[in-house]
Amino acid sequence: MRYFAILILSFLPLFALAQEWEDQRVFGSEDAPHSMRILSSTDTSFFVPIIESFITQRPDVSVEYLVTGTADLDDLFRQSPDQFDVVISSAMDLQLKLTNDGFAQRLDGLTHPDWAQWRSSLFAFTTEPAAIVINTAAFEGLTIPSTRQDLIEVLRGNTELFQGTVGTYDVRLSGLGYLFATQDARASETFWRLLEVIGSLDAQLYCCSGEMIDDLAEGRILVAYNVLGSYALARADIEDVLTVILPSDFPTTMMRTALVSKSTSDPALAESFVSHLIRLQSQGSVENLLLPSLDAFQNTNGRSSIRLEPALMTYLDQLKRQVFIREWENAIIQNQ
Repeated sequence: MRYFAILILSFLPLFALAQEWEDQRVFGSEDAPHSMRILSSTDTSFFVPIIESFITQRPDVSVEYLVTGTADLDDLFRQSPDQFDVVISSAMDLQLKLTNDGFAQRLDGLTHPDWAQWRSSLFAFTTEPAAIVINTAAFEGLTIPSTRQDLIEVLRGNTELFQGTVGTYDVRLSGLGYLFATQDARASETFWRLLEVIGSLDAQLYCCSGEMIDDLAEGRILVAYNVLGSYALARADIEDVLTVILPSDFPTTMMRTALVSKSTSDPALAESFVSHLIRLQSQGSVENLLLPSLDAFQNTNGRSSIRLEPALMTYLDQLKRQVFIREWENAIIQNQ
């Protein structure tokens, strides 16, 4: 299926001219009578097979796929909800708040498990764990950590090796990083002890999983904490370089979600894409799907460790966020 990058942006709305997209591509024919814009935090490579299979069924549709970070995505969509048809993000809490604030179209025609949707308006289509990812060669002769406490011990015992070579999300910039950090903090005090150790080693802070994975592969960092495991597992070109560890002490697993903008000009078309997305991810009926299925990392009670429920929005309260960010900065930014 043919797709092409947009090089000239003169036809875009004025707000988009100032927006620096991480990626921006159009799939399908330039002459297609129908078009759809998807705003997403997911790297384009993960969605190529999904969009191409959709266009195979709907050759009358072109799809513009726009990628930005989770926090920027939330801000941009709130400012211009009429400019996008479908919104896809890994930041479950921000997506739930968008839905709760009335930005999402209700899709009563979609059948989905109760635990994987919110008010027939927000739909999960993957479950993906936060992982510890390490540069395998750097750990030769060292104990491979299986828990957060194990990671604390190996970092403390090898400070010279790990000085300046441990990466994690900058939660001030990353919506997903903030989600993972707040959920870790709710689950265990070990999180704060680990964060202080990482901070003492001059932590490298990132906006995105992809950048952390790239730096791990190049040896610029040796450990990435709370990186998306799916991004590392999808990189077949570096599978011998990295080791992905799912901590056994407690899981932090998010669900990637999609919603249809309540301001879309073509709700039926947008709904058909979300339905297609859910069906593909549940059935695995298309080759080369890179995102894990909805039940890939479910625990025994049939729910992900982070649930689609009102409590998810607790740390989005402005005062709570300010307090959390201040505590996070005190722990992680020690040498600046």
